[in-house]
Amino acid sequence: MSSVTAVVLIKAKSDQINELAQQLAELEGVAEVFSVAGRYDLVAVVRAARNEDLAEIVSQRMHKVPGIVDSETLIAFRVYRRAELEAAFSLGLDD
Repeated sequence: MSSVTAVVLIKAKSDQINELAQQLAELEGVAEVFSVAGRYDLVAVVRAARNEDLAEIVSQRMHKVPGIVDSETLIAFRVYRRAELEAAFSLGLDD
């Protein structure tokens, strides 16, 4: 079954980062939440069956969780995995 993935970059209220991360991780459709250094405080990986489901998770569920100051959502077009890349580059080649 195909799915769509988004990476959501989140700026959080500094005193709510840990609680916000835990609440986001509990939402259906949120696969992982990372605490990060840099311009953003958290990065959430969201997966859903359809774009409409993804939009509902990000726009409705996530933004109802208190503590989010700002966010940016990146929609993934294609995933690259090491094993798949190695297989693609080693077709017909024997060492």
